[in-house]
Amino acid sequence: MRNKEATYGLIVETAYKLFAENGFDKTSLAMIAKEVGISKPAIYYYFDSKEKLIDFLFEEICKEIIKQYTLTVDDLTVNNFEQFLLNIGFQMIEEQERDVYFNKIFNEYILLATRKEKYMNQLNKIQRGYFENFSRLMNHGVKIGVVNGENVESKSNMLVMVIDNIGNFILTGLELDYKGIWEEAVKSVLKGVRNG
Repeated sequence: MRNKEATYGLIVETAYKLFAENGFDKTSLAMIAKEVGISKPAIYYYFDSKEKLIDFLFEEICKEIIKQYTLTVDDLTVNNFEQFLLNIGFQMIEEQERDVYFNKIFNEYILLATRKEKYMNQLNKIQRGYFENFSRLMNHGVKIGVVNGENVESKSNMLVMVIDNIGNFILTGLELDYKGIWEEAVKSVLKGVRNG
């Protein structure tokens, strides 16, 4: 017999998968409870509504995203800057390829954000965080001499948009050389790669 903590974890994991596969509207607490192996009334001990479960998952996903994009630039030098930048994209690509549910559920939250301001506000905060962190990273690259300072904000924004769209294309199942695409994007912003 599972303890309460294990049951709680299984509810969250199952909801994550079912919401991703079926969408929020077509997934009920009864479906989640059945998949977990508990009664529908028992699920209310953990989450008193589907909305609370959706909110909880959203907060957990947001925390994970924020942790991913919080970049430390102080240790970056001419020798490791390019590899660091490449690794950011490579890790995101690998994680999205491993977790087939992430983009699906994240798209559910994007749809929900069109109807509910609290989700839109949080998604905007996450996007701003990506742009700010990449801007800080690219400005550090200018400071150490590996990124040309011309149009540095545009270069920074381009990298954010490329990695974001790679995630969307992974969701479609289209098989492309995503790491190669990211590598080309990175090389295009580094000093000395520009065509005169």
